[in-house]
Amino acid sequence: MKKILLTFTIGILFSMYCMADDIRDVENFFNEYVSAANSYSSDYFKYYSNNAKIVRVVEKPDGTFEAVNIPLERYKSEAKKSTKLMKLRKYKNKYLNIKITRQGKDYKVAAMRMPSTSDYKVPAHFIIGKDNNGEWKIKEESMNTKVQRFLDKD
Repeated sequence: MKKILLTFTIGILFSMYCMADDIRDVENFFNEYVSAANSYSSDYFKYYSNNAKIVRVVEKPDGTFEAVNIPLERYKSEAKKSTKLMKLRKYKNKYLNIKITRQGKDYKVAAMRMPSTSDYKVPAHFIIGKDNNGEWKIKEESMNTKVQRFLDKD
C-alpha cells in the first residue's frame, strides 16, 4: 500500500512540475511574441498557427460590443500595410495583469492590453498550444478595441 501511495504522490508531483514548466514556457513564448510584435519583426507571424482564430471585440460608442472574426490572411495583409505608420507613431501594446491558465492541452493567456497611443486598457486573451511539431503557437487571439473600422467587414 505504501508503494502505491508513494508512486501516486510522485506522479502527482511530477505532473505539477511539468505543468509549471509548461507555464514558464508559455510565458516566455508570449513575451517573445510581444517583443516581436512591438519591434515589427519580419517573422512576427511565425508565432501564429496556420489556422489561428483572430477576433476583435469592438466596443461601440453606445456601450455595446460586437465580435468580429478576421481571417488570418486578411489580418496579415492589413498588419503589413499599416507597419510603416505604426512605426512612425511608435505604436506598441503593453500587457498588464497577465494570467496564464491551462485549458485542456492548451493555455490561456489573459491580460489587459494598453495601446501606447491611448490611455485606456482593454481585455485581451490568447490561446497558446503546441502544434504537430511540438512548437508553441497562438491558436486564438481575441482583443477588445475601440477602433470602429473592424466593423467594416469587406
